[in-house]
Amino acid sequence: MLIERAYVDLPYGEGSAGDGWPWTVPCVRQLVEEGLTFRAPVTFLVGENGSGKSTLAEALAEGFGLDSYGGSAGYKYASSREASVLGGRMRFDPTREGRRMVRGPRTRRQGFFLRAETALEALNGERRSNRLSRDPDGMSHGEGFLLAFRERFAQRGLYVMDEPEAALSFSSCLELLGLMDELGSGGAQIICATHSPLLTALPGAEIVEVGEHGMRAVEWAELGLVDHWRRYLTDPRAYLRHVLARG
Repeated sequence: MLIERAYVDLPYGEGSAGDGWPWTVPCVRQLVEEGLTFRAPVTFLVGENGSGKSTLAEALAEGFGLDSYGGSAGYKYASSREASVLGGRMRFDPTREGRRMVRGPRTRRQGFFLRAETALEALNGERRSNRLSRDPDGMSHGEGFLLAFRERFAQRGLYVMDEPEAALSFSSCLELLGLMDELGSGGAQIICATHSPLLTALPGAEIVEVGEHGMRAVEWAELGLVDHWRRYLTDPRAYLRHVLARG
């Protein structure tokens, strides 16, 4: 692991960050008040749409020096914008192993930010910089994801992912899960915002549930998404009768 804790650095004498977005989002408010402690090499952020999990993932990536649009540490491909207000104030307490990378020049940092909606644009930038062996334009969305996983998720560093399962099949998700386990065992750290009950089942990973309550650590079997998928696959009609016009 590289990071023990993430926190928000507020200006001296400022007791609260502000009243507008993103400071009013419950998980961001808790991050400001308490920070976020990492207890495992792989951390999953799980929550409903609009819960703030992607906002957290983006800010953590930006704080580490990763382009908010996706890509490798120290490179900007798709955007020249500055870090978001939250990302610009994100700070880290590194582990002993991560101190040199976190507190040293940004050129020492290793990692990758993969977000579903901008992944192909970022991957094309990786290819133009000769950091990928193949052209993602000639591949499906899912194949491009897997190319990045295999070739860019190889070093000890911080890997932040926002809903990587969006373009992946069941078997590809299993391949990603195996890679996550391998990376974490090798000293890398992974933070992944996801809706996937498959990915969150990774043994030894920490799951942080994000919602109106803020943030809390939960077990896989306690996740609402796991319960819903289990019940849906057992009896789809129990759900479909509430959403289909024909009842």
